[in-house]
Amino acid sequence: MSKQPLGRDTGFPEVEERRGTGLDQTTVLIASTILIIVVIMISSIVNYVIIKSTVSSAVEKAVRGESEAADTDDEAIVKQGIMIDLGDFVLNLADSSPRRYLKINVAVELSTTEEEDKFLATPQKGGGHGAEPKNPKDILAAELDQYKPAIRDAIISVLSAKTSDELSSSTGKEVAKEEIQDLVSSVFNGQREVLRISFGQFIIQ
Repeated sequence: MSKQPLGRDTGFPEVEERRGTGLDQTTVLIASTILIIVVIMISSIVNYVIIKSTVSSAVEKAVRGESEAADTDDEAIVKQGIMIDLGDFVLNLADSSPRRYLKINVAVELSTTEEEDKFLATPQKGGGHGAEPKNPKDILAAELDQYKPAIRDAIISVLSAKTSDELSSSTGKEVAKEEIQDLVSSVFNGQREVLRISFGQFIIQ
């Protein structure tokens, strides 16, 4: 019998070729798996950073909002004072021809001292025979009545120097309020602050 070449009888080259191809597929599979794991890890890290940043921002805004609200409430409490109704004013304006006059109601809100704040916070006892306790603000406002003549004089000085055209606009009214506020503040020599001036009835004829 004739002998054939050893290499072709055993088939070793084909086996080695198949083994070589299998090794390449395994390498590709491992590399793909590693790549997927890395991508997942990167995505997880990015998502974590984004979520943490978003939550931190939301918490910071919420805290800031609560702080601003608290500051606003504190400011409102500080600016709450004693309101004094100065009644009606009927006075001539600075118009020369024709003559015009103004009918107005004015109220002034004044700041309180620390002692007055303590007094306002203290519950008042009722009078005899079951009488209702007096409102501390009413008591304090009554004590401030002594300043009414000086405050009214300051208001008359400001408003009587205005023309009807000046007081007809919203801007003109605000300017008049600011001038009254400054002049009334001088009545108290810095001991009290004029928190606001309020105009009630306002008629120009």
